[in-house]
Amino acid sequence: MKATVEYNSRKIIVDISNPIDISIPIDSSKKNVNAWYTDGPKISAETQEGYEISVVNGAVVNFNSIHFNPHSHITHTECVGHITKEVHSVNKNLKYFIFLAEVVTIAPLFHNGDFLIGVKQLKTALKNKKRDAIVIRTLPNLEDKKSMEYSNTNPTYLSEKAAIYLREKGIKHLLIDLPSVDKEKDDGKLLSHNAFWNTAGEIRMDATITEFIYVPNDVEDGEYLLNLMIAPFENDATPSKPVLYEILK
Repeated sequence: MKATVEYNSRKIIVDISNPIDISIPIDSSKKNVNAWYTDGPKISAETQEGYEISVVNGAVVNFNSIHFNPHSHITHTECVGHITKEVHSVNKNLKYFIFLAEVVTIAPLFHNGDFLIGVKQLKTALKNKKRDAIVIRTLPNLEDKKSMEYSNTNPTYLSEKAAIYLREKGIKHLLIDLPSVDKEKDDGKLLSHNAFWNTAGEIRMDATITEFIYVPNDVEDGEYLLNLMIAPFENDATPSKPVLYEILK
């Protein structure tokens, strides 16, 4: 099924019958992705007066509560409120949800004992393309990313220069298949978060970072239409479901 979308005065034809979901869900019955030294998420039936509210237990409905942290357990989208003293809600600052995105695949560089994504790699991948969003898939791209325990593993991260480049290139929405754009332990500097949101200057309130995505291997690099769907939480970060659509014309 095809649909025509007018985007920045450009008519784009997309295949809406083949959405490419690049989110990682919460699944408390299996090994869930995890980071930042937390326990796993919990999904369980509410109990009232000693009675478990579930259909299997005789109730007329299932009535589950969910305990999780968006930064630790699920694909999530965050705004600058993640790193500022002032409270900022991603739900209030992300006002548009359809963007032109470029999917790029990056083999991280080994530098001073770390694996990182450098500015030269992004310049090579993006060249002179103008995009609102970038979707970064790192190599190796194993299914393990959906259930990895990242705590104390020093995962790959984005260099500060790379974050500055993306900001200066006009990328508003950065999506990556890692727990963070910054080094796991960096003495609280959060260089790439700060650089991307430009906290030392005019803060980019409408810019977002989405972490813990997973781009399947059969998705080719290139231009896509991105629908960045978020849950309406008034919080610095919220669970999200980014979906890509192939551009046919």
